[in-house]
Formats: sequence, structure tokens, C-alpha cells
Amino acid sequence: MVYFLILIAILAVLLGVTSVRRSLITKPVFAIFKKILPPLSDTEREAMEAGDVWWDGELFKGKPDWQKLHAIPKAELSKDEQAFMDNQVETLLKMLDDYKIVQEQRDLPVEVWNYIKREGFFAMIIPKSYGGREFSAIANSTIVSRIATRSLTAAVTIMVPNSLGPGELLMHYGTEEQKNRWLPTLANGTDVPCFALTGPEAGSDAGGIPDSGVVCKGQFEGKEVLGIRLNWDKRYITLAPVATVLGLAFKMYDPDKLLGDKEELGITCALIPTSHPGVQIGDRHFPMNMAFMNGTTYGKDVFIPLDWIIGGPSYAGRGWRMLVECLSAGRGISLPALATATGHLATRMTGAYGYVRQQFGMSIVKFEGVQEGLARIGGLTYTLEAMRVMTAGAIDLKLSPSVVTAIAKYHMTEMSRVLLNDAFDIHAGKAIQCGPMNYLAHGYMGVPISITVEGANILTRNLMIFGQGATRCHPYVLAELEAAANPNAEEGLAQFDKLLMAHVGFAIGNTFSALWQGLTAGAFNGAPVSGDTARYYKQLSRMSRALALSADISMLMLGGDLKRKEMLSARLGDVLSQLYIASAVLKFYEDNGRQQADLPFVHYSVQRALYEIGKAFDGFFANFPNRIVARTIRTLVFPFGIGYKMPADDVAQQICEALSKPSVVRDRLTHLCYVGADENDATGLMESAFVAMHNAQPLLKKLAQAQKAGQLPRKQPLADSIKQALAAAIITAEEAATLEHMNKLRFKAISVDSFKPGVLEAMSVSTKAAA
Repeated sequence: MVYFLILIAILAVLLGVTSVRRSLITKPVFAIFKKILPPLSDTEREAMEAGDVWWDGELFKGKPDWQKLHAIPKAELSKDEQAFMDNQVETLLKMLDDYKIVQEQRDLPVEVWNYIKREGFFAMIIPKSYGGREFSAIANSTIVSRIATRSLTAAVTIMVPNSLGPGELLMHYGTEEQKNRWLPTLANGTDVPCFALTGPEAGSDAGGIPDSGVVCKGQFEGKEVLGIRLNWDKRYITLAPVATVLGLAFKMYDPDKLLGDKEELGITCALIPTSHPGVQIGDRHFPMNMAFMNGTTYGKDVFIPLDWIIGGPSYAGRGWRMLVECLSAGRGISLPALATATGHLATRMTGAYGYVRQQFGMSIVKFEGVQEGLARIGGLTYTLEAMRVMTAGAIDLKLSPSVVTAIAKYHMTEMSRVLLNDAFDIHAGKAIQCGPMNYLAHGYMGVPISITVEGANILTRNLMIFGQGATRCHPYVLAELEAAANPNAEEGLAQFDKLLMAHVGFAIGNTFSALWQGLTAGAFNGAPVSGDTARYYKQLSRMSRALALSADISMLMLGGDLKRKEMLSARLGDVLSQLYIASAVLKFYEDNGRQQADLPFVHYSVQRALYEIGKAFDGFFANFPNRIVARTIRTLVFPFGIGYKMPADDVAQQICEALSKPSVVRDRLTHLCYVGADENDATGLMESAFVAMHNAQPLLKKLAQAQKAGQLPRKQPLADSIKQALAAAIITAEEAATLEHMNKLRFKAISVDSFKPGVLEAMSVSTKAAA
């Protein structure tokens, strides 16, 4: 007992007396921490510090406050935004013939260009005071999604000026003079913007761009002024071939120290009219056969005044921070909108096609193999819509959640790739014959573009999500990094001392809590709701705790090496991502009134997310370098094994049942999908055939009963059965007309595009001549 009391007293002195603790504990730990600290470049540090921590922070700390999630306002359109959807957007959709745009004209028609400029499609993010629409992020997302279900080319053309580019950068950082000069003409379409960041030598490594600007004196408008002599070579620049104003990112240097003592000022952004002497708009690219404008730009020894730096001369060298903070629009609005559009279109049309297309005497949607694919399409589309709404809603809260938007960009574009593959598999030959009646082909061609832009998906998953998440979202790590970087050693030590004790307590709490939750399978965790979804909140809380523990141990054991072990850290990023995905689904379900018909989609989405979490943890434990530590963490988190499984077959079948008949839930899930007004449109035709077949079911049953009774032959074309049934007075003339119309629609809907000899060859010749 005496020894125990002595031990307690020693610990009390070590931990309770600040000077003793700092000397014997904090100082040695601080020295070790500095050694294992992952080295950060200036661009990495700026990226790490940019943006906001949002719901991702709750998920990373191990104990999410679910009431906080439910309290986030539901993202909804205003009356003005809904009116724009109902009028201007619908008018535009009727003007678009995507086959002609992509395969014949390779461009939007002149009247479409004029309409989108005149009606403010390029001005959705620009304030009304400058002539813009000043729409919300959710409106921006919804408009782009709706248009993308009709024409990817039109959607990309519209989304680019409303995401990362001159407009957004000017609104956040531009001087009043710059805003007054450019925003009104960008709003009314007089000026068309593009932004040039990527070049042949720098894509994902934007910090390594070779494009340069040297501070010097030169002639501008007949006067000698202080300015920048620019040299650049950029590619993959959307809207460059038609742009009138060029946003340019370059590295700025001041070798003669005309601005101050610093020679290397860093990445800078400037705004340059494309008519300015020396600015070259080069050749046009042809990305995956898509017709949106994309190309190159370059310039040699182009002199511009300092005032053309976005934000003015004081923003020289601050371009990288500006870009990182504004990338949330592209990652959080535009690309998720395109991915969601793919889901809406694929879900509605594949469900219809699966019902209309028949094999072996019944609709192919009755086959379980088809049901598996269709369920995946429907489940992922529900997930995509939930993520789209929640992520855009965060931006409308005036946040720039860099980790969340990276999660959205990577996982949503990957989901669109998966579900489109399923849609192609189910449509089979109809999907691969390109032509006016193929509603899937151009979306399929566009998926790789979304995957590679705004940070290629490999980069986003392996470096950004966990790389930023582990530091930005962790309750203590970023502050500890700042303490370690403090040039005042004593001050840094004092900061670290306070953080260390809190971090140790956090780690100990996570360890015991993870074990308890593993032993009880999270049964005693709280949930903000009752009913079918309560168990999911409990499991997500359990996995949040497991992530916090695993991340802490990884950073402690591997230090700076964790940054280089991309496959390992990416798996922890997958856990964080799936926690966010499941959170978005649960919030979406709550925000939409807990619709009973939505439950199969919720079950599919969340169970899939939990399964992916289990798979990510399994890979993490299997590949963690220290095998003893790996087994210890695995035992703590999953003492009885990883029990998460993919959704059961009956859940998949419930989804298929909902998608293969006209229903409110089908309309709600695919509300952004454009459906043509008549059967002359590809989507209109498939929808008409789908509805006609459902309406004709009583009559088809009458024919089937007649066949069973021997009144009609079996296994013959439906057209013959209709004629024979009419002749035998089994059906009336009106019923026969209904069946004949249905059968005509059905056959036309399952038919594929074909071209008379010479037509495609003639198109090829005309295309070469135009080039």
C-alpha cells in the first residue's frame, strides 16, 4: 500500500507540477515529435491551413454529435432559383440536341451560346449588384445536374465559369476596381472566362509549375510602368478556345527587389484579356469525344501591369492559398453535380429499359443478375443525391470544407463510373451503339474526364483525403504542428505541453472506448432517432472511435513515413470518407421526412458504407508494418471479427421493385433526369414505352390467359397474338389498338441506332474538312 501511494505521489508530481512535467516528459516527447514530424512544403502547409473543418471534424474526433448533424439546415432552392429551373433551364433543355452537338457540330449551336449568355447561366455565382444571379451553391449544383442529364457538353460549358475561375477569384479577392471592370461583363456574357493552371510539366504538383512572371519595368498604354514579364505554356484549359479573359497562375519572381527584399514571391494569379499583345490561344483539345471547349494557351515575354494581379500587388505570391480555398466549388459543386446527373439518368432509364426489354418471355428486370446491377445503380444514386445536397449545403453555410469536398469529388465520380458500367451491362447492345437514341453513351465518355480533373482521383484518395484530414480534422495534431514550428522554442514547448496532456487523455479515452464498443458491438451507443436507422448511428459512432484510435497510433508509429505510405493512409481516408457518406444518407433521409419507401435505398447505402469501412480496416490491419501493433488494434476494434456485409438480396429486390414501375419514389429519386416530351426523344421514347407497358398489363394478362386456355398459340410474336385475339373477340378493337401502340413503342424503344451506307463516312469527311 505504501509503495502504491508513493507511485501515485510520483505521478502526481510528474504530471501536476508544470516545471517538472515539461522537463522530464514534455521536452523529450517534443524533441521526438519534431523528428517524426512529416516535413511540409510551403504549398502543402498552405493547403493544410486553407479551408474549414466541418462535419469531418466530428467524425474524426471519435464521438460525433448527431444532433449537430440534424441541426444543419436543409439545402433548398429559393423561389427565384426554382423559377429559373422551371423556365430558363427547361427552355435551354428543349434547345439541346446532344447527338448533333457532340457528333456533328462539335460545339454548342450559336443560338444556345447566345441564350446561356443572355439568361445569366454564366452569372449564377456573381452578385446581383454586378448584374449576376447570385444563386446558392445548391441551386448551382441542381441546375448543372439537370442540364447534364440532357447534355454533358452544355453542363460543363455552364459549370466552369461558375466554379474555380476569374469570377469566383474576383469575388473573394479582387479589388473594387477589378470587380467593377470584370464582373458585369462576365455576368452578361460579353466576356467568357477561363483559368489556366495545368501545364505539360505540372498537373497534380501545381506547386511545381514552371510558368514564370518576373517583376520589371515595361511599356503599357504608352507609359513606363512597373509590371510583370510573363512566360507560360498551359493545357487542358476548359473554355480557352472561346475565352476573352484569361485567369493565369504562375510563379512570381523579383530578382531586382523592386517590390521588397524577397526574390521568390510564390504562386500568383493574374487576370489578362486574351486580346492583350502576346497572349496566344493555341490548339483545341478533344477530350473523350466531348464537344465542350478545351484547349491550350501560351505566351512569351508578355508584359502586364502589376494591377492585373487578382487582388492587386499586395496579393503577389498568395495565389496558391487563393486557389486551394476556391477549389471547393469545383470539387464540392460541379463534379458532384455531374456524377449525380449520371445516377439520375441511369436509374430512371435502366429501370424502364429493364422492364421494357424482354427475354425468354418476360422482362429482364425479373432476372436476379439484372436485379443486382439495377439495385446497385439505384442505391448509389440515392447516395449521390444525399452527398450532393449535403456538400453543396456546406458551401452555402459560407464554409470551404476542403476535406469534405475532396471526399465528394473522389467517391462521387467513382460511384458514377460503377453505376454507368452496370447501366451498360443491362442495356447491352443498346448502350454501345452510338446515335441519337442512345442516352448513355456521352455520359460514359465523360466519366473519365470527371475522374481526372480537379485533382486526379488517385491523388485525391491517396494524398488529399487522409493527408489533410488527419491534420485538419484531428483535435490536436494541427496545433501540435504549429507548436513544433514555432521559432520561439520556449513558447512552442509551452504550447505543446498543454496539448500533449489533452492528446494523451484523448488517446487513452479512445483506446478504452474502442475496446468497450468492440466487445458490445456498439449496442450501448446513443442514437438521435428510433426505428430502422437507429442502429446505423450506433455503428458509425463505433467506427468513428476506431478511426480516431487507428489514426493516432499510425501517426505516432510512422510519423513522416505515413505520408509516403499512401496505400496505408488511403485506407484510413476511405474510413473517413465512408463515415461522411453514411452521415449524408442518414441526414438526407431525415430531411425528406423519413419516407418509408426510401428505406430500402437507405439500408443499401449505409450497409454498403459500413462494409467498405470494414474492408478498409481489414486492409489497413493486414498491411500495417508493425505486426504486433496491427494485431493489437484489430483486437481492440474488432474483437469478434469484422461483421459488416453488403446489403442482402431482399434489399436489392425491393429497390428493383421500386424502380421498375411508375411510382412516387422513382420520381423522387430521379427528379433531375430530363425526360423528353414525346417519343421522338430518346428518353421520352423509353419513358413512354415503360408507361404504356405498365398500363397494358391487364390486357397482356388477358392474352396470357387465352394462351393458357389454348385459345391462342404460345411463343409467337406479340403482334400476331393481338391480331388473333381481336379476330377471336378475346379483346375489343379499342384494346387491340392500345396493345398495338404499346408494342410499337416497346419495339422502337429497344431498337438501336443504325446509319445508311455512306452516312458515317460522309460525317467523317465533313469533320476532317472542318478541322
